[in-house]
Amino acid sequence: MNMKKYVLLLLICLQGLTLFAKDYKASTFGIHSDGTTLNTRSIQFAIDYISANGGGRLVFYVGRYLTGSVYLKSNVTLHLEEGAVLLGSLNPFDYDRKGFSALVFAFNQQNIGLTGLGIIDGQGKYLARNVIDQIEKGLIKDAYTHSRPSAENRAMLVNFRECKEVTVRGVTFRNSASWTQTYDQCKNLTIDSIRVDNTVYWNEDGVDIVDCEDVKMTNSYIDAADDGICLKSHDATKACKNILISNNKIRSSANGIKFGTVSAGGFVNIKILNNVVFDTYRSAIALEAVDGGYIENVEIDGLQSINTGNLIFLRTGKRWGEGKSRMNNIRISNVTADIPAKKPDAGYGYEGPEEDEPRNISPAIIVAGIPESVISNVSFKNISFRHAGGGNIQYANVPLDKLELIPELPAKYPDFSMFKELPSWGIFAKHAKGLQFSGISMECERKDFRVPVVLDDVQESTFSGLKIKQAGKKKDIHQNNTKGILLK
Repeated sequence: MNMKKYVLLLLICLQGLTLFAKDYKASTFGIHSDGTTLNTRSIQFAIDYISANGGGRLVFYVGRYLTGSVYLKSNVTLHLEEGAVLLGSLNPFDYDRKGFSALVFAFNQQNIGLTGLGIIDGQGKYLARNVIDQIEKGLIKDAYTHSRPSAENRAMLVNFRECKEVTVRGVTFRNSASWTQTYDQCKNLTIDSIRVDNTVYWNEDGVDIVDCEDVKMTNSYIDAADDGICLKSHDATKACKNILISNNKIRSSANGIKFGTVSAGGFVNIKILNNVVFDTYRSAIALEAVDGGYIENVEIDGLQSINTGNLIFLRTGKRWGEGKSRMNNIRISNVTADIPAKKPDAGYGYEGPEEDEPRNISPAIIVAGIPESVISNVSFKNISFRHAGGGNIQYANVPLDKLELIPELPAKYPDFSMFKELPSWGIFAKHAKGLQFSGISMECERKDFRVPVVLDDVQESTFSGLKIKQAGKKKDIHQNNTKGILLK
């Protein structure tokens, strides 16, 4: 190809990109920014028009744009300039329910996005109040358990399913009535530099990623009443696959980064790199294969856990059906943490529940398999943590010669405090094989009667470079029903 033809082809390509990236002002379509005009039909018309005419961005400038449910279409990005607020209606009947209710839907679309420095605000606390009002009038059918409407009837902010080439960047998500955003069976999903401020009601996960492939979740700040970043697998034939979770800062009144409480399928090739979790009630990291699915090939590297109730919780179980869950090949390295004496999320709007109290403070690291689903091949390298200690033998105690008193609980909802009392403050492992601990530094700040490390039905595992600081310590490791434990 000669130079003239090459330049001509390049100009044509650039022109095509320019046309594709065309911006449309929201006001062009009669979309009002006064915060009181309901813009649902105008916004939907604009999305449909842009999609049908080659694609582009629907740009919202400074103002408050009130709307009910809208559906994003292929080749369309909603772009919110700084000062623009996409505002959810307070009327429950302004929202559609497609399995779940949501403000922004997308189904089977491609090349779509939510971008800009603006805000999507669901006004969730007040929307939930109005849902309750309609339930009490008999106009909305709902089980209404625990004095709150079901999550399906409380609109989340974003619900995308089976979409490809999805970009979510820069936007602040605020005040959802339910989960903030759910991406289900999406491919090539990028979530970057977003902010989630969702602490006003129940079930307020920051980001839910369900059976998605090729995902990057990076450089974001999450403050959520429920799990911060949550991976799920609803479909036994699907999996969360090729996921990067990197450089995020997360605060939660549940878990920081969690996957598996719905684990019908799998989780494979997951990298969790250089994240910070702070003021979090439950675990900084919780990996749970409890519904017949699997977790394999997960790398966690460069985690800072600051003021969290638990550092690492690994769990297999058997909640649903006859499927055999499994967890294998987990690598955890370069982690620092502190486990406080007091409730880590005290003072936040929706604090973690008290259902597993009273109890002594749980161990920092818990590896809890079940006999038929042994957790295997997990490495812990360069892990340093401080534990508040203070365990009181008069308060509660599991004798080391009676570890069978610790219940298996295979069908119970998984959580680090589910067993209540455990006989160690540092590391507790049960029904596991091929554990590798190297370069582990543990400090117990107050006098504690418990042993630093307890192993129960753990096979072919190695401890090297274990450093323990504990006043009055009688021994480092207690073993029960173990085989092939190598201490270096």
